[in-house]
Amino acid sequence: MSSDLQELKQFLRETSGLTLDANKAYLIESRLSPLMRRAGIANLSELLKTVKSGKDASLKQSVVDAMMTNETFFFRDRAPFDNFRNFILPKLMEARQEERRIRVWCAAASTGQEPYSLAMILDEEMKKLAGWNIEILATDLSSTAVATARTGRYTQFEVQRGLPITHLLRYFRNESDGWRINEYLRARIQFEEFNLLSNFEDFGQFDIIFCRNVLIYFDLETKKDVLHRLGGALAKDGFLTMGSAETVVGLSDRLMPHPSLRLTSVHRPEPIVQTPPPTVSIPVQSRPLVPAMPRQASKAISIASPIFLRSLA
Repeated sequence: MSSDLQELKQFLRETSGLTLDANKAYLIESRLSPLMRRAGIANLSELLKTVKSGKDASLKQSVVDAMMTNETFFFRDRAPFDNFRNFILPKLMEARQEERRIRVWCAAASTGQEPYSLAMILDEEMKKLAGWNIEILATDLSSTAVATARTGRYTQFEVQRGLPITHLLRYFRNESDGWRINEYLRARIQFEEFNLLSNFEDFGQFDIIFCRNVLIYFDLETKKDVLHRLGGALAKDGFLTMGSAETVVGLSDRLMPHPSLRLTSVHRPEPIVQTPPPTVSIPVQSRPLVPAMPRQASKAISIASPIFLRSLA
């Protein structure tokens, strides 16, 4: 790999966590060449020099956006959404009867299809959730993807990928250039640009975190770091849903595969008990690895006007 490619690889890892394998170097030309032409930049060396100078912050973001994979579609892989509706949501509703509050974080929301899919499920369950405070925070590193998610506009091709026709007719309106999710549903989600490599302690704790198909692009140490912090952001009885090719096994001591949903990459915090070996005379007291954290409201991102779902019946 040339020195320019090595430098780009280091830049992407430091700014986004993205690991660029040598066998994927071909992506550089296909994704960055159009960007360089628009910016009037001759080659990769000049592009890196301009980005490192810090004179054009938008160019730096554009390079990261171009190299990110924002593949997504409505109800992608289906199983995570069936788990959400049939298992996770009922469990949390039972556990939160007094508080009547559930916080959801889509931590790699891309262009918004995932959080909108969750919002549709919640809307369909509104009779059960009457009087509940449901917060959905959706974040992504890509400013372009977040901008698309906020508008809720999708092409004919995008709405045909995974979206039942009944949901299209109920939650979208046809526009000249495609389809747009109705304002009622868009108001239920707060979209923010956010880097998972950043500190998110001030977000408070969430009951459900969807972080799917993003850690596969990180190296081992970055995966461990992000998973460790995701474990800290999850309520002690919360649920983390990852992609089908992702796991916490061997990567986190804060998270374990859920025994009932192991095959669909659902994980949750579990106390790990340290058992004293037989030869040790002084007993080792077991303790939860994850201390209980207060469920405070977000400081870094204010989730204003919490949504109360009301029955229309």
